[in-house]
Amino acid sequence: MNLFTAIKISAYGLSAERTRLNVASMNLANANVTKTIDGGPYRPRSVVFSAVPYSEIDPGEGKAPSMAGPSRGGDALQAVEVTGIVEDKNPFKEVYDPNNPDADSQGMVKLPNVNVMEQMVDIMTASRAYEANVTAINTAKSMALKTLDIGK
Repeated sequence: MNLFTAIKISAYGLSAERTRLNVASMNLANANVTKTIDGGPYRPRSVVFSAVPYSEIDPGEGKAPSMAGPSRGGDALQAVEVTGIVEDKNPFKEVYDPNNPDADSQGMVKLPNVNVMEQMVDIMTASRAYEANVTAINTAKSMALKTLDIGK
């Protein structure tokens, strides 16, 4: 694996975590929305990640060199990608509020089932993972610069 491969893999991680951060922020922003364009309350969304062999992203790369025998050879490098964004299918919360314009005939208002604490934890986790990927890129960049200094 060369330094550019490490940077590319971290870049895929940055992209995935940015998507996760955006979705969690959208969930928080819409935590109290009772009427969307579709007519019902907002449905929170979640990001689905999957591991992708690096050889599929960059053909010819992704195979680790054999290190101590045939049992270790051929370990595939993997990157992360966003497979999809799925909506929560759980039932909505119902609150009695007959003065709300979105209340039904019994005075019940359906609210999104956004767990604010869970979304905040998701934002913090995505932020930390984003920082870790930035650190990995900076470390690889620093190593490349030090390698160039050796030649001087």
